[in-house]
Amino acid sequence: MSKKKEKPFEAAILGFQSITRLLIFILAAVIIILLGRLSYKFGYNVFYEQPVAEAPGTDVVVTIPEGVSAHQIGKLLEEAGLIEDAWVFTVQERLSAYHNDVKPGTYTLNTAQRPTEMLAVMSPADEEEEE
Repeated sequence: MSKKKEKPFEAAILGFQSITRLLIFILAAVIIILLGRLSYKFGYNVFYEQPVAEAPGTDVVVTIPEGVSAHQIGKLLEEAGLIEDAWVFTVQERLSAYHNDVKPGTYTLNTAQRPTEMLAVMSPADEEEEE
């Protein structure tokens, strides 16, 4: 008699385990899809530079202090309304020809400029390099 009572109990446990595995699989698939979409969007924003506004845009004066990182510059530009995402700007700066070339100073930038164009303005060539 005890064997007959155990069989329905074992079947219930197996059914519960199957449902649990299925739910874990579905959750993992959803997480992978969401991470993939987020990664694609981030990469798209990094490599397909878009200005914040269409031409002619608005001029904005920005002061870059000495000793700030690319991410801090990105935050300044984001707060000024020149870029949409400081993290995207940080990666763009890292991948650009202007990596670590931004000079401290006051610059007039435009909302119609792409991030690389802003980096070019903030990375003036030294007089020594021109000679």
